[in-house]
Amino acid sequence: MLRRSLTKRVEELMKQFPVVVITGARQIGKSTLAVHIAKTKKKKAIYFDLELPSDRRKLDDAETFFKQNKDKLIVIDEAQTMPELFSILRPVVDMYKKPGRFILLGSISPFLYKNISQSLAGRAAYVELSGINYTEVAASRIDLKKLWFRGGYPEPLMRKSEKAWHDWMENYERTFVERDVTILMNERLSPFTVRKIWQMLSGIHGQILNYEMLAKSLGISRATAVRYVDFMEAAYLIRRLHPWFMNIHKRIVKSPKVYFRDSGLLHFMHRIHSYEDLQGHIYSGYSWEGFVIEQIIQHAPRGLEPYYYRTHHGAEADLVLVLGNKPWCSVEIKLSNAPDVPKGFFQSAEDLKTPFNFIIKPDGEDYEIKNIKVCSIARFIRHYLPDLIKNKNK
Repeated sequence: MLRRSLTKRVEELMKQFPVVVITGARQIGKSTLAVHIAKTKKKKAIYFDLELPSDRRKLDDAETFFKQNKDKLIVIDEAQTMPELFSILRPVVDMYKKPGRFILLGSISPFLYKNISQSLAGRAAYVELSGINYTEVAASRIDLKKLWFRGGYPEPLMRKSEKAWHDWMENYERTFVERDVTILMNERLSPFTVRKIWQMLSGIHGQILNYEMLAKSLGISRATAVRYVDFMEAAYLIRRLHPWFMNIHKRIVKSPKVYFRDSGLLHFMHRIHSYEDLQGHIYSGYSWEGFVIEQIIQHAPRGLEPYYYRTHHGAEADLVLVLGNKPWCSVEIKLSNAPDVPKGFFQSAEDLKTPFNFIIKPDGEDYEIKNIKVCSIARFIRHYLPDLIKNKNK
């Protein structure tokens, strides 16, 4: 599936910056996107996968290679695995200051950002490639239910059967657990430990992250538990949603909530094999909440930052979109198409004084309850979300 909006974004940045960095989870489509863009360019492109020893050897004298191929587009996959390249790229870029010379791809963000910020500040632009989203499948035969159940990894989403989807997920888990952790984290962990971390985090999806409880369950220190969670987030597998508490004079929950970013991977971890199995499952509500949050974050206009809100007295909003330092939109997420408005959501909207308040459901017509708009996820993404910043003078 061609990621048109992201393709356009990368192409725009390539006209401005010598280096464009595309980050995202393993198998999310970074290489496919980069190769597609390379094929549309008039100049010749050279592709390196730095997990292949043969490709690494070709860059033993990277400085000379880059100088000899200065008129070509060079795509370097898993760039974070060869950090010595970044100090070489800076003088090479400065000697021949033309935009669109390099595309760097990476599957773990902190290592990549650290090296680039130190060596390529002002010379590189960033694009994060998330899973396939609602807008990208809206014109296809893939409906929202299928996207929610299977998740946004391109290959399993497009497979012909649920068994084929499950087989891909099983292989993805095995490859990540047995190989990718060592490569990406530069630390050897036992497959048992990694699987245990995955299982525990999937079990608290949509809930408050308690590092002490996680550490005790794994038999490790709190500091080590934090480091493992940091890695899982850096590899784009989970998202920590932090609480909003600026200028709120109440007893606020100040620990993050944790979500698996891909709903299909979450369902695989819970051994949910079909959409029918998902309906009525004990985790279906948490899964829907995380899916909607991920969709909103992907589609949100620039300038809106995601948080959640919860007090010890029961006020709660699943998602708070903050503009600058002002809570701008409160969102409650319900799996029912005829949801009640929780008292805690009314209280959170009053605490935060958000000018826009929504309850998002799977489907159905819009309606209002006491100035709170109830709408489907499709209506929110297409109709309401794009206009939130346009109404910033309200």
